[in-house]
Amino acid sequence: MDNFKRKFVEEAHDLLNELEVVLLKIESDSENKETIEHIFRIMHTLKGNSAMFGFNLIDQYTHQLETIYDLIRNGKMIITSDLMDLTLASVDHIRNLLDEDAGSKIEITTTHSILLKKISQIIEGKNLPAAGIKLDSSPEVEELKTYYVHFKPNPEILSNGTNPLYLVEDFKALGEYLPLPCMELLPALDELDPEKCFTSWEIILVTSEDIDKINEIFIFAEDSCTLDIQELGAGNLLADQSFCSRLKESVSLNKTIGIQKIQEIIVSRDSTKEKGDTLKPQNINDVSNKLKNISSIRVSSEKLDELINLVSELVTTQAGLSLIAEKINEKELLAVAEDIEKLSRRLRDNTFGIRLIPVENMITRFQRLVRELSHELKKDIAFIAEGTDIEMDKTMIEGLIDPIMHIIRNSIDHGIEEAGVRKKLGKEKQGKIIFKAYYSGSNVFIKISDDGAGIDVNLIRQHAIKKGLIQQDAALNGKEILDLIFLPGFTTSENITKISGRGVGMDVVKRKISDLRGEVSVETKINSGTTITIKLPLTLSIIDGLLVEIDKAFFVIPLSSVNKCFEFKHETLVNAVNNLIFINDGHIPFIYLRKEFEITSPVPEIEQIVVIEYGDSKIGLTVDKVIGEYQAVLKSLGNTFRKQDIISGATILGDGTVALVVDPNKIISQFTYKNLTNINN
Repeated sequence: MDNFKRKFVEEAHDLLNELEVVLLKIESDSENKETIEHIFRIMHTLKGNSAMFGFNLIDQYTHQLETIYDLIRNGKMIITSDLMDLTLASVDHIRNLLDEDAGSKIEITTTHSILLKKISQIIEGKNLPAAGIKLDSSPEVEELKTYYVHFKPNPEILSNGTNPLYLVEDFKALGEYLPLPCMELLPALDELDPEKCFTSWEIILVTSEDIDKINEIFIFAEDSCTLDIQELGAGNLLADQSFCSRLKESVSLNKTIGIQKIQEIIVSRDSTKEKGDTLKPQNINDVSNKLKNISSIRVSSEKLDELINLVSELVTTQAGLSLIAEKINEKELLAVAEDIEKLSRRLRDNTFGIRLIPVENMITRFQRLVRELSHELKKDIAFIAEGTDIEMDKTMIEGLIDPIMHIIRNSIDHGIEEAGVRKKLGKEKQGKIIFKAYYSGSNVFIKISDDGAGIDVNLIRQHAIKKGLIQQDAALNGKEILDLIFLPGFTTSENITKISGRGVGMDVVKRKISDLRGEVSVETKINSGTTITIKLPLTLSIIDGLLVEIDKAFFVIPLSSVNKCFEFKHETLVNAVNNLIFINDGHIPFIYLRKEFEITSPVPEIEQIVVIEYGDSKIGLTVDKVIGEYQAVLKSLGNTFRKQDIISGATILGDGTVALVVDPNKIISQFTYKNLTNINN
């Protein structure tokens, strides 16, 4: 039963995420009947399934909430901002209730009581003026229809925790029904497998609901059964004694009657029946709702992580095989090694593709943030998302949520002006925050833009001088000044609020994005707005790198950051003024890695410089030898070495040697930081 409950909790979270997305859509189009029906169906499904698995608090709560949206879909109530606040708060509350121990937590039970009281007040009409509810006193006339449903579970349906009897019993909530079990496939007792289902059901249902409502009963069993739903006609066919008696005559023990036979019974009913009682049969092919074959499966993230690890080990082993093949230099072995290399690359790409999820999965929480924070600050702000179908690694999306949340908070708090200020500047009353994602080469770019006040470069400079981050006479260009906002402790807020002002912000944003091997940059214009761009690699676990060597120690530099490689005599590098080397008609600073790593062995006469780039910045790294391209499987250095400044991890080479992976972003960021803070030293 625990496995079934875990499956329910996973599916319930999916339904809540879907509900949250739909709720944010309905606020801008509150009279969209299709969306209102969608909301109601989700709530109804949550209610039914939570009761089945013993989540009684959720069952109780969603039943009350469902009542409100039942009134809305019947035109007896309208959606207001207050109701939206209550519903979104309910979504968060239900998420907490999915924890089985939630009922014992005082704060959750208190919230449960408060929210239920608010829902009851709305249902009873005690706060109609505040909630903007309108009532329709005209009685509702229900139009009954009769349906034929053939529900045929797959033999393995019991193995995933679904009880077909519960599904048949759910028809009781829709109206009057007559279930007819069919057991013609039941084997002999000695051949019977008690873990398989051999029974199907033919159900005659009289209801005022439509086919979609019937489908909802099978929402969690759609991949485990065949379903055929057909409308027989208007009216209550089960109230017709002639039809019922003929149906009973046709029932053969344990045999399926079939839709065709039922149609014949309808056609051949007593012709003396009044016209108003007559049901016109429909063509059996008019309404057919066969459930499709399985198109996707749910896999736990732990299994995917294990698959990634195995593929990573395969890549490492393949590198060892290639190395051995080159040493032996046997034609047939070399051919096999090349084939395995091709297959391992394809397997790697496909495996990483499995972990990719759409960016839209994290958009909803940003929409919620904009909605709630803009209401709190009394600002009118629209959130626009573009390119949400772009797919990224699951780990990367999880790591991006907090940095992007902080960037959006800054846009709302510091960027977008109040309505009065915007009017004086000739802007539209409503501010905009635009989230845009797109691919470019082997990278994903995410841009968060606002049309607010922009960032005052002079103000940043003054605060940096005041905090001692730079000297009074420091000569910095616009980009270098903007980079100061990423320094620890930097803030331009004079007052501390719960939103900002403590100086813990953009430095954390940059650090978290750097941990994902990403880059962040800022563009701004006074009174026009600010754009923050995040550049990220497509994958994190395996990278294409450049393998280099320094005194028999190996290092890997991510190939996406490498610009060019150059050879220089050792004397030229030693005698370079301020570590600047002339390359391609320009001077580029370089870092002498032998000195950084305190390597004192004899230096080769000819050394090489690998030029890496980060945004618009370029810097050279000196190495003894460039070996060539290498597909590196990233491994963590562990807690002991996690605070290394320029090393992001390690990889194992084909012969078992460990190579350290250099982080170009951290190298250039550290180099830039030292130059900014010691600009005149």
